[in-house]
Amino acid sequence: MMDLISGYIYPNEAEIQWSILIVLYPYITGLVAGAFIASSLYHVFGKKEVKPVARFALLTALSFLLVATMPLLAHLGHPERGIEIMFTPHVTSAMSGFGYIYSFYMVVLVLEIWLSFREDVVKLALNSYGWKYLLYSALALFSYDLSEKALHDDERLAKKLAIIGIPSAAFLHGYVGFIFGGIKANPWWSTPLMPIIFLMSAIVSGIALLILLYIIAMKVRKHAIDRNCLHSLAHYLWVFLILDVALEMLELISMKYESLEQLEIINTLLTEKIAFTFYGVQLTLGIFIPFILLLLVGMMKKRENLKMFMISVSSILVLIGVFAMRWNVVIGGQEISKSLSGTLTYVPVFFGQEGLLPAIVIMIIPFIILRIVTYVLPPWKDMEKQS
Repeated sequence: MMDLISGYIYPNEAEIQWSILIVLYPYITGLVAGAFIASSLYHVFGKKEVKPVARFALLTALSFLLVATMPLLAHLGHPERGIEIMFTPHVTSAMSGFGYIYSFYMVVLVLEIWLSFREDVVKLALNSYGWKYLLYSALALFSYDLSEKALHDDERLAKKLAIIGIPSAAFLHGYVGFIFGGIKANPWWSTPLMPIIFLMSAIVSGIALLILLYIIAMKVRKHAIDRNCLHSLAHYLWVFLILDVALEMLELISMKYESLEQLEIINTLLTEKIAFTFYGVQLTLGIFIPFILLLLVGMMKKRENLKMFMISVSSILVLIGVFAMRWNVVIGGQEISKSLSGTLTYVPVFFGQEGLLPAIVIMIIPFIILRIVTYVLPPWKDMEKQS
């Protein structure tokens, strides 16, 4: 244990309490918020070029939202107590606020998905038999009205829900940054930019995930990829990546410019403790290389296969970089002693309640859920008809 400690730390800091599961928690909620905002590019802002993935993005957001609480519950050790947050309101607790924001956003997302897929669900019910008929009839709430007025009302209400969902998604993930940014005792966390940085990186990761899932889905189903949709998503990824790195650099520059007494320990953190994950993974691998690749994609006129490969690589690197950002915030902040004169070193374990294995399992579950929901509610009609 002592070889993991440098300088002076308080006895109650000898063990890092927030492990990789707490890193995973804001990462998954970020994917939820990012995927939903990507779908809103069509549903709210009318960007028709991303229509092929709009409904697929909603199902992706739902799949990850259903798993968003798992890292927290696994960390707390008593998941059966999670429901208590709904029956014992605590309006001044940011963590308690998550329960209400999460529940509200879940309702909005499920309603929007139901309205977006209602026409398909009714048609599936009318053309199915046995258990499938019962399933889709129940999903349609035993209402089979497909008149032009009914469909128009569905679309209008879905758009209103999407408008409500944008700030809900922003609050869902922005509050995570608020929790860290509100901890005044930690100089690495205490910054008013933290919620905005978390939200911007969430949008980046959500769009990157959507790009990868879209490419994989089309390759598996052996359908042509809508190049206009893919390039549009890549363009939005590039734009939000610029905003993300600008905010992160502003945060660092402001810390350096203020030159407070905490600057020395932050320099130690950046040059020794998280130098590789910050400069190597987060900035170089996760931002600089994707930025260059996506810039080249925008400049190239032909060679579509190469452009798709570059977009895919950029998306993978962005997802890795955003995870590194979450790691550097959660783990890096805990490696600083409250005395500001010592550091800790976090060494993750593979097995155990908060090891790498549970984190990997939790990260796999949303993809299994996504496979199930896309089987029940196929979004392929939008994704293939423009091929």
